[in-house]
Amino acid sequence: MLVLRSMVPVAAGLVAALGQAPWSLWWVAIPAYLLGVSAIAQLRWPFLAGLAFGAAHFAIALLWITEPFQVDAAATAWLAPVALGGVALGFGLMWGIAGWFGARILGGPVGVAVALAAVELLRSYLLTGFPWALPGHVLIGSPALPAAALMGAHGLGIAILLGAGLIATRRAVAIALGLGLWVLPFGVAAVLPPAPETAANAPVIRLVQPNAPQHLKWDPDWVGTFFRRGLEETASPGEIDAVVWPETALPQLLRYSEAVRPMIASAAGGLPVVVGAQRYDTDGAPRNTMVLLDGAGKVTLTYDKHRLVPFGEFLPVAPLFDAIGIGPLAARLAGVYAPGPGPITFDLPSVGSVIPMICYEAIFPQDLRRVDRPTAILHLTNDAWFGTRFGPQQHLALARLRAAESGLPLLRAANTGVSAAIDARGRLLAALPLGEAGHLDVALPGALPPTPYMATGDWAPLLLLAALASALFTLRRRNAVERAGERT
Repeated sequence: MLVLRSMVPVAAGLVAALGQAPWSLWWVAIPAYLLGVSAIAQLRWPFLAGLAFGAAHFAIALLWITEPFQVDAAATAWLAPVALGGVALGFGLMWGIAGWFGARILGGPVGVAVALAAVELLRSYLLTGFPWALPGHVLIGSPALPAAALMGAHGLGIAILLGAGLIATRRAVAIALGLGLWVLPFGVAAVLPPAPETAANAPVIRLVQPNAPQHLKWDPDWVGTFFRRGLEETASPGEIDAVVWPETALPQLLRYSEAVRPMIASAAGGLPVVVGAQRYDTDGAPRNTMVLLDGAGKVTLTYDKHRLVPFGEFLPVAPLFDAIGIGPLAARLAGVYAPGPGPITFDLPSVGSVIPMICYEAIFPQDLRRVDRPTAILHLTNDAWFGTRFGPQQHLALARLRAAESGLPLLRAANTGVSAAIDARGRLLAALPLGEAGHLDVALPGALPPTPYMATGDWAPLLLLAALASALFTLRRRNAVERAGERT
């Protein structure tokens, strides 16, 4: 019986992960969080229960982490299980600490729920932050997604976890409150006005998807093929106002691209083109960059990616990995990628003000609060690194969440897919499937007014969790004092 009970948090973690894309089984994941929170609060070893719950959850939800190591399988495939095990156990350890703190310090399943929500908020900001596979993300694939405009991912996560903690107390009033919290995001979403209709005169942007598999992307025998494919898609007939190519789509270093940039501009018929590139800065540091080309192929604006992928574009503990001969997986240029100064907005001619996000940057909602409000989000990515199963679908889901949180439409050009147009409530309007070459001509959807979440960010969930933790701790101490007084 003890062995079976100890397996409950493992099973709960595995099932809870199925709420993440591509499964999006939110109606299965929400009860699984109830099972996991309840198990942590009831079992004798809340730390181990939390560790098991978290490790199982992240082993499934972050399974795509193994994919980059398969690109050069002969050299790095052996690292795939090491990476997945390290990430699952590392984040599981955070859930284990939260489980112990919630059960022993705050008390009961409500304390566990508050501690888990708090540690997920911490995970989103600690060091460089990694807000991926959060509990609130299971609602991206549900009708509750528009509620992110008020609550953000962490607000959605608090509704799920705190609702689970209250229900797990098995008290009638608490159960009613917990069910109310579970229903709350759906109710909020139901009363919000829909995204505005796309205007009849809205600018039309062409999103180019060349479909260059990562293991062939820089192969000299294939580079020309992928570039010609991009040119052909760019030059396809259609009434458009601008063209967007994906991350690192320029086949040469920016400084050596004087011949190919005019070819892109010519294929676009002299329209502005946004294209992902790589370059060396004046200080010799390599950059993952985005450039805006005018009608002659001249670079009129440069934006450098400022949130780099750990272990992909830089190594957090570089000396250790240098010692065993391992470098950043995605770093093709000599040296480690250097981050840019931060987010920007720029005017895309005939389109309006946009904020560029390159790949990984789209998982961070706080960057949208650091700039003047644009009319749209422009996301350039190369999800070929993430394979064809879990990673690209989760990345697309997070892009939908950014749109819903901000009330801004999002246009996404992805190397191998999924290129997409997303409206201001996070609804997928049009998309090119994974693994297909093509282009998508999309009229720019309308934007909503600034959302409450954009005004408060994650301060609201932080303050709420702090207040709940303080109240639970105070109540637990008071009860302990009263019990001690009764014994004396």
